[in-house]
Amino acid sequence: MSDLIIVAFPDEATAFAAGKALVALQKQHLVEMEDVVVVTRDETGRVHLNQSINLTTGGAIGGGIWGTLIGLLFLNPVVGAAVGAGAGALAGKFSDIGIDDGFLRDIGKSLDKGGAAVGMLVRKITTDKVLEQLEPFREKGRVIHTSLSNEAEARLKAFIEKIPPMHLPHDQLGGGRK
Repeated sequence: MSDLIIVAFPDEATAFAAGKALVALQKQHLVEMEDVVVVTRDETGRVHLNQSINLTTGGAIGGGIWGTLIGLLFLNPVVGAAVGAGAGALAGKFSDIGIDDGFLRDIGKSLDKGGAAVGMLVRKITTDKVLEQLEPFREKGRVIHTSLSNEAEARLKAFIEKIPPMHLPHDQLGGGRK
């Protein structure tokens, strides 16, 4: 079973850097993710989803390979590759694996203009080593959604969120202002 974690950041640069760090940690086999998406809300209020996996390209490549093989059977591999690539790209475009796009768009609408969030679907994680590697993001974000246990969520919040002094007001990331 995978866990969904979404962390908001005050700006796109920090969110993209966090997403890039998570992908690097996956390459080191410290975290296994099904999906990681950076959700941004631009100054005009438009929400953008920046997927880590381009399904259209992957579908085109896979379809091209299968199309070539099928084309060889009918002695026309070029046509088979072209048809297969087109069909694969179309299938990839309409496939939605990982985090639901509609849910992510709703999250994006709740962000401040110019803000961003990183959504990740985590299968396995080596928590202590991952938190050590994500030290540059300590106290720079706010956890806005998880499917973690209460204990694990509290640990993540203690790491990622900066707790303001009680007597001072503070900005709320993801407050949907402006």
